[in-house]
Amino acid sequence: MILLNVGNNLSDYLPILFMFVVAVGFIVLSMVATHALGPKKNSKIKSDAFECGIESQGDARTPFSIKYFLVAILFVLFDVEVIFMYPWAVNFKQLGLTGLIEMFMFMGFVVIGLIYIIRKGALTWEK
Repeated sequence: MILLNVGNNLSDYLPILFMFVVAVGFIVLSMVATHALGPKKNSKIKSDAFECGIESQGDARTPFSIKYFLVAILFVLFDVEVIFMYPWAVNFKQLGLTGLIEMFMFMGFVVIGLIYIIRKGALTWEK
């Protein structure tokens, strides 16, 4: 067992351990209490799905078009790429001309990807 002497005792970590035990204890106690004390009446109305006050119709497992998921994934992809622009904007002056060229290259790749997606018809809903 290797002990690193960096000036800390294990007693310095006792408040963190205590807080962790209290948090886990609260979660367990809450789950047990709500299960033990909560009502246990089951009925058809209680088991029905609630959709904003509208009566549910049909099967909940109706297949969606893959286009819906494709557009959602592409949205997330291009949305995450925008996140890379924030650190660049904050450090714009320190990065200088090199940072500007790199950002233009990055945006060029993004635009090329968008053109590819449009040419493949990934954003076309009707065929």
